[in-house]
Amino acid sequence: YNQLMARRDKRLQTFARDMRKDPTLAERILWSELRRGRLGVRFRRQEPVGPIITDFACLARKLIIELDGGAHEDIAADLERDRWFRDRGWFVLRFNNDEILDNLDESIALIQKVLDDPSSVDDPQNLRSFSPAERRGWSEVRGTGGASSAV
Repeated sequence: YNQLMARRDKRLQTFARDMRKDPTLAERILWSELRRGRLGVRFRRQEPVGPIITDFACLARKLIIELDGGAHEDIAADLERDRWFRDRGWFVLRFNNDEILDNLDESIALIQKVLDDPSSVDDPQNLRSFSPAERRGWSEVRGTGGASSAV
């Protein structure tokens, strides 16, 4: 850990703080549930983890929750970020914003399931919450061939 990393961390923390000021509707709704402690653990919002700012992170359980907008296009970058986290022992759970807005209770139940036993989740990237076209994009980047083989 050197001077350059210290400066970079300070810039990352400042950027994360600024991001907290302008959350999406889905982020506000999910945060209202996570911050209540209803799930029995503490989450942080717009939390830097390594060189990446996460939407939500539970440091105690090494769980990251990412919310993706409807016009989410940078699937390859997301997969690279997810790989970076997984390589460091984090569990990444993704939701489409609409999934939070339309199915909050089911989304919270899935988060609880991951907290209880991450190995019990058969779809850790929560691909079912994305449209078929988005799932195809994830599958093509992952090299799995099709939406059905990715889910």
